[in-house]
Amino acid sequence: MRRAGGLWPQLVARENLRLAFWKAARGVRRSSAVQRYAADLEGSLERLAARLEAGEGPEGQTVEFHVRDPKLRLISAPCFPDRVLHHAVMNVCEPVFERAHIFHTYACRPGKGQFAALAAASRFARGHGWFVKADVRKYFESIDRARLRAQLRRRVKDGRVLALLDQLTESWRPGTERGLPIGSLTSQHFANLYLGPLDRFVTERRREGAYVRYMDDFAVWVHASETAVEWTAALRDYASEHLGLELKIHANRTAHGMDFLGHRVRAQGPARANRRSRVRFARRVWAVERALAAGELTEAVAQQRLTSLAAFVHQTRRASRPWA
Repeated sequence: MRRAGGLWPQLVARENLRLAFWKAARGVRRSSAVQRYAADLEGSLERLAARLEAGEGPEGQTVEFHVRDPKLRLISAPCFPDRVLHHAVMNVCEPVFERAHIFHTYACRPGKGQFAALAAASRFARGHGWFVKADVRKYFESIDRARLRAQLRRRVKDGRVLALLDQLTESWRPGTERGLPIGSLTSQHFANLYLGPLDRFVTERRREGAYVRYMDDFAVWVHASETAVEWTAALRDYASEHLGLELKIHANRTAHGMDFLGHRVRAQGPARANRRSRVRFARRVWAVERALAAGELTEAVAQQRLTSLAAFVHQTRRASRPWA
């Protein structure tokens, strides 16, 4: 694959920085940080361009907090100026990364989100007797930055862009060799790109087409138990040797169902939200109802949140229909 060059002028172009601001501000325009940035938008963008031209990376200011959704995760949310920077970088790098992905990679890609991945998984489950399901143990914390930088250099040849990408990968917990923060736009794309070699190992080297990956959750469908056993060993060995990752792997008959992206994918019929997802849905509905009763939410806001929850369930049912 040809490496992409000439990206730096596109990245620092004022039109790109302005687009990055509007993307970063989407949904949070009333926040004080956004309003301060927007009060002197041209000056803010001029300062960002000057930082980039001087070789300075992100400011590095983050807000860290834990969420349990469903397991405990540390979220590192970058400050708003850095969010603008992340969007400016991905505006020019995302098309380069997109060319590196196979068809059945579904995270961080336009038109290929969670529901598209569930639809593909349902189709493969109907045509195969066995599955091998895997995910990476503590994925974001385990990413080897040296391997990631090597992958970036196989895709990009623009030296100034590569230097900026290096700064982005090293801005979280500098001095350590592993890990990317959960919560930044570039980290999501880096993490998705990092498993690209695994995609090609499955689909090109071992010629298996019944394969779906959504970030670090992935599955292979096969016809025989012996093949499932072979894939279990092959995936574990490849991830450890070539990516420095530890997998959690489970193999079983498709007739028994497979938990994937918060749903139960079955050999017959559409995918359905699994028990854990149903419990989370009920708790969120109860939380909205309690907040409304306590006067903490207006009826309009409560209706908006409940509509969003209902729309998620409806979209899941549509995406996983047998004829999808």
